[in-house]
Amino acid sequence: MKVVDMHCDSILNLLEQEEQGYPISFVENENHVDLNKLKKGNYLLQNFALFTNQKKREIPEEETMRLVDMYYRMLEEHEDLIAPVLKYNDIEKNEKEGKISALLTLEDGGVVFDSLAMLRNYYRLGVRMIALTWNYPNGVGYPNLSIQDFENYKEANFLQRVDTMNGLTDFGIEYIQEMERLGMIIDVSHLNDAGFYDVLDFTTKPFVASHSNARAICPVARNMSDDMIIELAKRGGVMGINFCGDFLDIPDKDHSPSRIKDMVTHIKYIRDLAGIDVIALGTDFDGINSELEIEDASQIQKLAVALEEEGFSQEEIEKIFYKNVLRVYKEVLK
Repeated sequence: MKVVDMHCDSILNLLEQEEQGYPISFVENENHVDLNKLKKGNYLLQNFALFTNQKKREIPEEETMRLVDMYYRMLEEHEDLIAPVLKYNDIEKNEKEGKISALLTLEDGGVVFDSLAMLRNYYRLGVRMIALTWNYPNGVGYPNLSIQDFENYKEANFLQRVDTMNGLTDFGIEYIQEMERLGMIIDVSHLNDAGFYDVLDFTTKPFVASHSNARAICPVARNMSDDMIIELAKRGGVMGINFCGDFLDIPDKDHSPSRIKDMVTHIKYIRDLAGIDVIALGTDFDGINSELEIEDASQIQKLAVALEEEGFSQEEIEKIFYKNVLRVYKEVLK
């Protein structure tokens, strides 16, 4: 089964390991994602996020540029095995040449610092998807979970703390409209509920929630409500099943393990609610610290086997694993 994964944080892992003086290799390493694991998992395409924690860096844009450099060094060193995606046809071309496709994304679109010129420059650097927020408010909008929420994780109202009031900023609306014009994919994972509906109101093309699950099954604000899932499906977008245990099942104590049976529960619920065409994969590999039943990218086919055992057809599994995402990419990428 071919695989398209809409989110991993592997570039940040590699950069941090290099900065700490460790030898790094993208062919084989101890992270969730490397080239050998992608090949063994039969990956057609992996999205690579450039995640910048703006509160931890004195000059956040410098950090983002170092991540861009790490990404392209990785591609240049292994150009015989992996190649970038700038337009949809690149995916088909790379597959014919026996190469894995890499699509560059931003996690926390606030790194443009209220400048559409910066947004366009990220496009010129190869970025083709942007998660509008992370866990801080930024010039674009507001998160569905804030850092303060994480610090108070055990508060009784934490899981129900959704924001339906603070939508996108005026700049945020300009931002998403410019993204559509350029042919960039809008990602609403980490964006609050009010922001989601602003994206719905001020855009026309399909968009994605790259790594978010169903709130009805795991009632954390990071996940999507039934209505959000239905509206995303109506728009023709997709949501990637996140492998983080805490977004699959409510933890009893500290953190929930990431279990295949919980992934299947979310997938079945979403299918019954909004149809099979809205479901995709967004593992969040190298960005999660859950105890993983699917330990890394090489074991991704375990989920396909579990879905087949639960009665999903081959066509349904293909849609979840790659076809749904490719449909959206074909429509949006120029």
